[in-house]
Parts: sequence; structure tokens; C-alpha cells
Amino acid sequence: MKSDRPIGPVIENWTPPPAPEAGLVFDGRYARLVALDADAHAALLFRAFDGHDWVWDYMPVGPFASAAQFHRWMREATQSRDPLFFAIQNKETGDWGGFASYLRITPAAGSIETGFIALAPCLQQTRAATEAHFLMMQWAFDAGYRRYEWKCDALNRPSRRAAQRLGFSYEGIFRQATVVKGRNRDTAWFAVIDKDWPALAEAYRLWLDPGNFDADSRQHESLSDLTRLVRVADDPSLTG
Repeated sequence: MKSDRPIGPVIENWTPPPAPEAGLVFDGRYARLVALDADAHAALLFRAFDGHDWVWDYMPVGPFASAAQFHRWMREATQSRDPLFFAIQNKETGDWGGFASYLRITPAAGSIETGFIALAPCLQQTRAATEAHFLMMQWAFDAGYRRYEWKCDALNRPSRRAAQRLGFSYEGIFRQATVVKGRNRDTAWFAVIDKDWPALAEAYRLWLDPGNFDADSRQHESLSDLTRLVRVADDPSLTG
């Protein structure tokens, strides 16, 4: 019987969004993102990452033995439109402290992922780092994407905590999803969908408001508290 075979609802008034173009610039209060460029950013980012090889533990590349090796990798990586990389500048300090990308860009499904993220210690746990994620997410939903994904090594608890803090809902573990640097990787999946976005955007705006911070830059309200009501599922590994 037809009633035994349900199908999804028709998506009204939606057309596939555009793929992000090279040359996009995101300019916020605390962060600025521009197209990652080896000649402009490799030396600066190598210095920011130098001595912090643990940054690369869960990445498919790195650590890099020299600035020249890092430059070569970046020159090759930035030839791609998927991943599409951005360098991240902390406008409060002027430092270039990391990069992030859009990847698995699938306009026909309205799906896009943020990933291949590497933040040096100078950028971690800053307002600029949080705003960088907000700006990338904002572009995706403004462009018409329905789904914005975050995936990470299931053993990478800092990344799982970051996803949840940023308002991504936990969706499960893909076992033996891939092999990275010769090791098994189970992958944790998180996502924000378009109906989450209005409330999540307001949470970001409240958190990023200068009035949310005291004279010593300490937050009054945490982003995790502000995004809690938006998330439809929390990561069970982060409870208790």
C-alpha cells in the first residue's frame, strides 16, 4: 500500500545554491578571512605553527619540517576549489593564525562542509576564531545551503567539543570511515541545517557583541550556553 511507503516532503521555493567562488573575503569585527595564498601566508603561518606539531595530529597533512615544505604543500592545496581554503587573521592582533576550508561542496544537495581547519595557539580560544566560523556559516546559509557539516576524527575530543560549542548537532559515528596517515579513523558527524540557522545566528551575535565581554575580555555568557537550545542532539561523549 502507498501509505506503507512514505516519501520526503517536496522542498518548496528552493534552487541549488552557488558554489563558493575563489576570492571570497569575510570581514568581521574580530576576524578577517581571505583566500589562502602560499606567497602571502605560508611563511607567516609556518611561524605561527612552529613548535606546535600537535596541531597536525588529526590532520591528513603535517607536521612540516621546513617553511619550504609548508609552502610547497600550500601552493598545491590552494589550486583546488574543493577544498576551498581561507587564511584567518585576528584583527585585534593583526596576526595570521590559521586556515579553514569549505569542502565536499554539493550544491545539488544544498550541502557544504567546513573542515581542514588548523589553528595555531595564538588563534585558538579567541573571539576571532569563533567569528571566523560564524562568517563562513553565515555565507553558506545566506547563499541558500540547507545543510552545513562538521566532521572530525572521533578521537579528536577538542574538535568534538568545538563543534558542539559552535552549535552543531551530533549525528553519530561512521566506523572505519577512512585511513589517515596509515591509521584507522572513525569519523564523528555534526551538522547545522537551515531551520537551525536563525536562532543560531542570534546566539552568535549575542556572544560576539562587545558587551558580552568585560575589560579583561572575559565572557559574561558562554557560547555553549547560548547554542544549547538550538542543538537538537548533544555529543554523548562530552557528557558527565
